[in-house]
Amino acid sequence: MTRLPQVTARELIRFLKSQGFVEDRQSGSHLTLWHPERRLSVTIPVHTGCDIGRGLAARILKDAGFTVDDFLRLR
Repeated sequence: MTRLPQVTARELIRFLKSQGFVEDRQSGSHLTLWHPERRLSVTIPVHTGCDIGRGLAARILKDAGFTVDDFLRLR
């Protein structure tokens, strides 16, 4: 398994949007993205100037149906 580099919320959001996710709603500092075809949602904490922890980023990718390798290859 490949180790995930530090990523920002912006990078993660950009990747998920490129894979068909759209912004659904935002509650405070958490943005929820929705994939209409797969009927799947993921929530990303958006804290300006802070990276998302590697474990959390990997979990968000997994919940969205991607592996770390998918992210590194497709971004």
